[in-house]
Amino acid sequence: PVVDALFRGTPLGIDLLTASVILAIMIIPFTASISRDAFNLTPSVVKESAYAMGATQWEVVKNVVLPYSKLGVFGGVVLSLGRALGETMAVTMVIGNSNFIPKSIFSPANTLASVIANEFTEATGSLYLASLIELGLVLFIVTTIINLIGKLIIRRMGLGERA
Repeated sequence: PVVDALFRGTPLGIDLLTASVILAIMIIPFTASISRDAFNLTPSVVKESAYAMGATQWEVVKNVVLPYSKLGVFGGVVLSLGRALGETMAVTMVIGNSNFIPKSIFSPANTLASVIANEFTEATGSLYLASLIELGLVLFIVTTIINLIGKLIIRRMGLGERA
């Protein structure tokens, strides 16, 4: 019963799952780029020492590179989240634009950015326009906070001059 409720919805591909998959694909290059920079910050002496002690390449990656760069990878993920929150058009086209809380991952939904994009030209009254501008302010504040946290993590890792 619970699983059935999760997977019930429109069969058209215009839903929350489709938007999530598209966003995930869109932010992979950004996350990978920052993660690669974090991996490259591992000192060569440490890696070479592990090799000299007989570690395999996988053991060096697992026991040396990943623990050394986990903060930078996490910072990249947080920055990617901030970027995904502000994404508008790709999500707007496939999310279904429903102003109700979705009951499953296959139900249409809405994001703050897609509500603003879809309804701004239709805002006729001053209250309607003010509420859309308020949504924009909330989106701006949330995105700014997430990006500041990500930048702080990245700067703490030593990637600040590139990010």
